[in-house]
Amino acid sequence: MKVLALFLLVVACALADDRYTTKYDNIDIDTILKSDRLLKNYVNCLLEKGSCTPDGKELKEHLPDALETECSKCSEKQKTGTEKVIRYLVNKKPATWDLLKKKYDPNGQYSLKYEDEAHNHGINP
Repeated sequence: MKVLALFLLVVACALADDRYTTKYDNIDIDTILKSDRLLKNYVNCLLEKGSCTPDGKELKEHLPDALETECSKCSEKQKTGTEKVIRYLVNKKPATWDLLKKKYDPNGQYSLKYEDEAHNHGINP
């Protein structure tokens, strides 16, 4: 999914047995999304404009691979959480969404690749 793969804020990945770690799967996504300060810290980490938490560092390291492989190494919980984050960013923080797209999808290849799936999930960036 275009958007699903793009912002794996919740995923916080480390490779293990060809899967991303589930070590960070219990992070409270809703708390992060409700806090401008927390969300900004994660976004700044991804944009290389600030320091990263351990989970943010994992996320930033594996985000390009997740985009390329359609999140094939993600758990179902990671995919569900990612969709939630992306839906929030697209609907509530479009400027932030645009910054992340500019960094991680500068040519629009992933936007095009995941467009139909995003629409199927009701996400219309």
